[in-house]
Amino acid sequence: MISRSLGPEFGGAVGLCFYLGTTFAGSLYIIGTIEILLTYIVPTATLFEATSIESEGTAALNNMRVYGTCCLLLMALIVFVGVKYVNKLALVFLACVMLSILATYAGVIKSAIEPPEFTVCLLGNRSLKNDKFEVCAKTMTVDNQTLTTDLWKLFCNSEHLNATCDDYFDLNNVTEIPAIPGILSGVLKDNLWGDYGPAHTVLEKKNQDSVPAQDTSGDIHKPYVFNDIATYFTLLVGIYFPSVTGIMAGSNRSGDLRDAQRSIPIGTIMAIVTTSFLYISCVLFFGACIEGVVLRDKFGNSVKKNPVIGILAWPSPWVIVIGSFFSCCGAGLQSLTGAPRLLQAIARDGIVPFLQIFGHGKANGEPTWALLLTVGICEIGILIASLDAVAPILSTFFLMCYLFVNLACAVQTLLRTPNWRPRFKFYHWTLSFLGMSLCLSLMFISSWYYALVAMVIAGCIYKYIEYRGAEKEWGDGLRGLSLNAARFALTHLEESPPHTKNWRPQLLVLCKLDSQLSVKHPRLLSFTTQLKAGKGLTIVCSVLEGTYMTRGTDAKTGEQNLKAVMAAERTKGFSHVVVSSNLRDGFSLLIQSAGLGGMKHNAVLMAWPAGWKQARDSSARRNFIETVRETTEAQQALLVAKNIDHFPGTHERLKEGTIDVWWIVHDGGLLMLLPFLINQHKVWRKCKMRIFTVAQMDDNSIQMKKDLQMFLYQLRLDAVVEVVEMHDSDISAFTYEKTLVMEQRSQMLKQMQLSRTEREREAQLIHDRNTASHFTKEDKASTEKPDRVHMTWTKDKLINERNKQREGMVVKDMFNMKPEWENLNQSNVRRMHTAVKLNEVVVKKSQDSQLVLLNMPGPPKNKKGDENYMEFLEVLMEGLDRVLLVRGGGREVITIYS
Repeated sequence: MISRSLGPEFGGAVGLCFYLGTTFAGSLYIIGTIEILLTYIVPTATLFEATSIESEGTAALNNMRVYGTCCLLLMALIVFVGVKYVNKLALVFLACVMLSILATYAGVIKSAIEPPEFTVCLLGNRSLKNDKFEVCAKTMTVDNQTLTTDLWKLFCNSEHLNATCDDYFDLNNVTEIPAIPGILSGVLKDNLWGDYGPAHTVLEKKNQDSVPAQDTSGDIHKPYVFNDIATYFTLLVGIYFPSVTGIMAGSNRSGDLRDAQRSIPIGTIMAIVTTSFLYISCVLFFGACIEGVVLRDKFGNSVKKNPVIGILAWPSPWVIVIGSFFSCCGAGLQSLTGAPRLLQAIARDGIVPFLQIFGHGKANGEPTWALLLTVGICEIGILIASLDAVAPILSTFFLMCYLFVNLACAVQTLLRTPNWRPRFKFYHWTLSFLGMSLCLSLMFISSWYYALVAMVIAGCIYKYIEYRGAEKEWGDGLRGLSLNAARFALTHLEESPPHTKNWRPQLLVLCKLDSQLSVKHPRLLSFTTQLKAGKGLTIVCSVLEGTYMTRGTDAKTGEQNLKAVMAAERTKGFSHVVVSSNLRDGFSLLIQSAGLGGMKHNAVLMAWPAGWKQARDSSARRNFIETVRETTEAQQALLVAKNIDHFPGTHERLKEGTIDVWWIVHDGGLLMLLPFLINQHKVWRKCKMRIFTVAQMDDNSIQMKKDLQMFLYQLRLDAVVEVVEMHDSDISAFTYEKTLVMEQRSQMLKQMQLSRTEREREAQLIHDRNTASHFTKEDKASTEKPDRVHMTWTKDKLINERNKQREGMVVKDMFNMKPEWENLNQSNVRRMHTAVKLNEVVVKKSQDSQLVLLNMPGPPKNKKGDENYMEFLEVLMEGLDRVLLVRGGGREVITIYS
């Protein structure tokens, strides 16, 4: 996801960090498994015994390392044998987790009625380990005799009453308090605030009276409960954060979801709500039920080495012990299963050459080599042998991944990429920046040195991917950096054609200058701003007739006027005025050569020549049609705005209305993408999008509407769909199926099951076309070999579709324009009749619309039919105020994939 949004460099760097985080998560869970095993289940199964108090920590770490390594090898063997066993055990592990959570809440409820009988023994205000004595008292009376207790022997040099004892033992009394006072005891008030301390300090109850001793050097040898490590807020954040790293599990398995774009937002939000409720409620309940010194007793030494949560749980501490053990085992297996597959996916991308070997595995695809590397890295975490030290490592790597996920969302939103259309509407880019900032802050809060190491690792991987095999160039400060970035971007844009996901209209705007060299249609630039929203490439051009030697000054003046109008209309782009012997050649040169390198236009925007009928000569009509032919030949899209002076200005706001799309031909999806882009601008934001398509009387209009609605849902476009029914004689030039050609048609046909009637009708249309007596020989040749000018149907497309679908879907289409326009024969009369009827329907439905978008048919091959072609377009747009004729460039510009 990150590599597709921010590029392979970021994706590779963050992907490897995410892999390392997942691998260290396996270490964390295995260490947790062994810690539970050796502390609570089998405490006697130790291989290394402590010879002194000082060596207890070292012996415990060595035991963790040995048992952890054995557990790692066992889990790796299970994963190697088959993932199916891990998946079968997943439900068992999940059941253990659920039982543990339910037992905890049951214990909280029971503590309000009958608190558990666990007690804590305090000497003064110090908490004592009670595993070596039963009676919490210095002495006891048996048969009228005062005898010393086991506790006395721990602090005195003999069991006699006159023995020499520890100073603190002599000065303070022994008291016994309940470990679980209960939720109604009011202990929450005492536990509300933090109580951090350095390592190896005695846990004390702050509000308990005590008399301090002068000599504390021997405390380390006494049965007090100590802090094993220094505690502080940032450490707890690093330890706590791994518990919330599973909220993106649904996103990681998006390929298995039936409707990912609907399920991921709901599932992720519900995961966050559920986990947040569980964690926050548990923190509050623990603080409200458990005594403070017990809460800070990490291993439960003051409650006979029971887990602290275990003494709260009902019915038995063993529910928590067993549940925790199996949940840690399950999580460890899942990490060892997922991490190798993540590394294998990164290796197969081929962006990090030294990882190529890890893309291979067993014959069934299991990542054997990646598993071996994962086990090796996981062993490093196990050798650390401390949950408190390993947790910040994986927290840092996961936080870095989430940081770049937020960054990717923010960048896509700010760049206003047309194909970035998230269905989740309650979103703003500031939330992504807030999340990114929080992730960065938490990285340094939990462990600043781990954060720096992770950033250095990611930076090195990024640079390796970016400069792999490329020469490094050093510039001269900021200017050199800017020039190098521009050169790098331009040269790399030409290496491969842009993908459909990255397509956006890069406009060449053809403006006219009047005799005073002023812009004739300023609203054309206003519409450009509204369509582009200041993003992407915009080149505003004009042509002056003459020679550059005589009109060079006029060209510069006209360019300055263009820049002034662009500034006034907030059009961000480049302006250029050329001088040519005639307008026709000037426009042709601009269409061919405007732009630089990969920064070239892919669409031309111009105004409809409203006065072509009144002009004495045919130059206006000829220049317009030749421009249409030039753009078609250059495989560029063409946008023609009728009544451009009636379009709203940049400072206006349309309070209501609709943007109507009459989808006659699927011309690469441009007709669907443009209203979405226009609707993003504040001028058109309150306008609703409507899509009209045409059906014959015997078509299944209801099914067509459902199919289109599903198609729009997949495209993540919000629009009202309407199917207009017309008689066969009125729409003989087009059918609904014509809207489903090109790439997306193949996908749609899998969802649309054509009726038998429709298939028979299409076969009849093919027969009619091949046998119609009024077709000339030239017409037949053009039918068998459609001209490449016709952007929605080529011979290759026809052959491919016949092979794929086993049914030709070639239909008579008013946009073919194959019979010569100057010969008003039966074909042209029928086409003009179709245009009139279609115009009547469009005017009836869209007369009050703010903007109407129509497919623009291609011009005739023979120039003698130009006037008939212009008349045809006039008839098509008659009675409509604002019209945008759209002719695609012959490629897909919209996709269901973000």
